[in-house]
Amino acid sequence: MNFSTTAGRGASGSPPSSTAAGGTCRSQRPSSGRRSRSPTLTRSSSNAPARQTPTASCRYALVRAAPHRVRCVRVRDPPVCPNLHERRRPVTRNPQLDQHGVLRHLLSIDGLPRETLLNILDTARPFVSVAEREVKKVPVLRGKSVFNLFFENSTRTRTTFEIAAKRLSADVINLNIDASSASKGESLLDTISNLSAMDADMFVVRHAQSGAPFLIASHVREGISVINAGDGRHQHPTQALLDMYTIRHYKQSFTGLTVTIVGDVLHSRVARSQIHALSTLGVPEIRVVGPKTLVPDSFAQLGVRVFNRMEDALVGVDVVSMLRLQNERMDGGLLPSAQEYYKSYGLTAERLALARPDAIVLHPGPMNRGVEIESSVADGSQSVILPQVTFGIAVRMAVMSILAVR
Repeated sequence: MNFSTTAGRGASGSPPSSTAAGGTCRSQRPSSGRRSRSPTLTRSSSNAPARQTPTASCRYALVRAAPHRVRCVRVRDPPVCPNLHERRRPVTRNPQLDQHGVLRHLLSIDGLPRETLLNILDTARPFVSVAEREVKKVPVLRGKSVFNLFFENSTRTRTTFEIAAKRLSADVINLNIDASSASKGESLLDTISNLSAMDADMFVVRHAQSGAPFLIASHVREGISVINAGDGRHQHPTQALLDMYTIRHYKQSFTGLTVTIVGDVLHSRVARSQIHALSTLGVPEIRVVGPKTLVPDSFAQLGVRVFNRMEDALVGVDVVSMLRLQNERMDGGLLPSAQEYYKSYGLTAERLALARPDAIVLHPGPMNRGVEIESSVADGSQSVILPQVTFGIAVRMAVMSILAVR
């Protein structure tokens, strides 16, 4: 056996507390008929730690027999070598961020750090005033191509994304899905590959299937960014961000706020994104209210308080966020009728009076007047529904500009 190692005392002067010392085993297993001699030890003159020479083939472990003696023994388990560094567990990186933590896609609010959300809100602030200029443009995305891919119908989201990109001086291409090859059976990824070959720089995607923007983001080449404009009942990150901007604009801070989300929470991608954003930004109390069929108790796992009585959920709140009934995502039988829903969960002036006097009312649209909200409330002084739309352009400009200059 040819073995060499260095052993030393710990910093305190006593032997190191570890039961194994470093070394390199070059021999084979000792023969059973002959007793092997202890390996030769080379002591260092200092208290330096043992020299380690990793080897993947080492099948012998070194154990301390005495304070100044080390012997090599056979181990029964699969190859174990104290010299090998512990294998690092794979780290799951957020697909929205690059290796430096910089935003490269916007797919979900969930998992984004607070600093990223605040950076988007802060970046959006100066973009609000662009609408007041004679020429409503800035050259941030000049020469960039933005493709709007809306596989679901949209008015506010698609239009505000188009306006946002054009105000940033981008070239905007709105793909007509019904007239595209997707209607002929072309797969989603084949569509993306062909558009990428046209030198796309950014995709804004709305899709009925949850996770579709994530799939696209994992498929596109480096340098192309993907923005989720709503996927199934999963996430709608830019809607949540513009809601957060609106709340901060009117309340100055998220500290000490109580926010109530009303309606079809079960099917709402807006509600999920709002809950993640509010929690990340430090809102201390988030309430959700609606029929038990639309607000399961399991939502309490997200850190929210679940109510089934509208009046209880509105007492003393600062912000009321109404949700549209997602009829297109319901299987049926979840509600008796729209009239019954309004009777129990419609936001009337009488119910709004239970909130704080300076409470604000949000709605992502489209509104169903007389079902989710009373017209006098939707058009009243506490409604900030139209400012939401205005701020939405600036927030989407902020997201695009951050992705473009990374």
